[in-house]
Amino acid sequence: MTRLFLLFWLTGRLLAQDALDGQWSLDLPNQEAGWLSVTKDRVELLWAVGSARPVENFTRQADTLSFEKAVRRPLAPKEEPATRFRITFKARGEFLEAEMVPSDAAATSRAVMFSGKKQPPMPPRPDLGQIAFGEPVSLFNGRDLTGWKPSRADKKNGWSVREGLLCNDTPKTDFSAYGEYANLRTEAEFEDFQLHIEYRLPAGTGGNSGIYLRGIYEVQVTHKDSKMQGISGPGAVFGRVEPTHNAGRAAGEWDVLDIMLVDRHVTVVLNGKKVIDNAPVPGCTGGALKSDVTLPGPIYLQGDHTSVQYRNITLRPRAR
Repeated sequence: MTRLFLLFWLTGRLLAQDALDGQWSLDLPNQEAGWLSVTKDRVELLWAVGSARPVENFTRQADTLSFEKAVRRPLAPKEEPATRFRITFKARGEFLEAEMVPSDAAATSRAVMFSGKKQPPMPPRPDLGQIAFGEPVSLFNGRDLTGWKPSRADKKNGWSVREGLLCNDTPKTDFSAYGEYANLRTEAEFEDFQLHIEYRLPAGTGGNSGIYLRGIYEVQVTHKDSKMQGISGPGAVFGRVEPTHNAGRAAGEWDVLDIMLVDRHVTVVLNGKKVIDNAPVPGCTGGALKSDVTLPGPIYLQGDHTSVQYRNITLRPRAR
């Protein structure tokens, strides 16, 4: 009887620990998205912006994971210090319950609750030769913003149409993660697709924007001489997949992107050169609208960084 009890007890402990293992989408406070990756001895976290980073000094007991994190307030002055929180996750089947509690008892911040959802395993690499797409759909009519809207109503809107171009005008020139100006998204939402889009960054500005696939995965928009290179350079899936080489053009010239998203795998052709070939994308990228990879989502253009222009935006949805 004692051995049987111990067997059940150990099995329960292992199942509780296994409940945390896997990939989790996070619905963070302030309408932001995140991603949590958990294995037996490694935890990675993407918190709203930037890239996924390893978590140091975490504790894990049964179905509970806990660690400390410094969190900065969006658009806070540089001199304002970040607030340290103790963040605790508890697995509840396919969902996570999460609580942020200030580590400093004297802090004015209060405890905040948020949630997560377990994501399915990465599908096999698709055979793109067997994938069919429908007729191209124009997403931008060259006259007005029909079919588009700011992703958040509380931001300044710098988007307009001039001379047939979709233009974002913002005074921001740095690459800081947050900005006062709005991102722009399609009203329609999509699953898998092929996307054609062309962009131009102002000459001499070190411009930076991004094209989010389904509002989840950012394909980086910058120029060949940008300080952002490699996994954050032209044509990268920002912070997730590095392009094989820099195929970007100089600022002030038009760059042409052809992107394919199929079964969470991305192919990127920049200016006629394939720089990412059917690569798996393990989770959302910083700045995503959402992180649940099972849901359709919009094409979403980053406007809270620098000025940028787009044209010739067409999409071919996957034929089912």
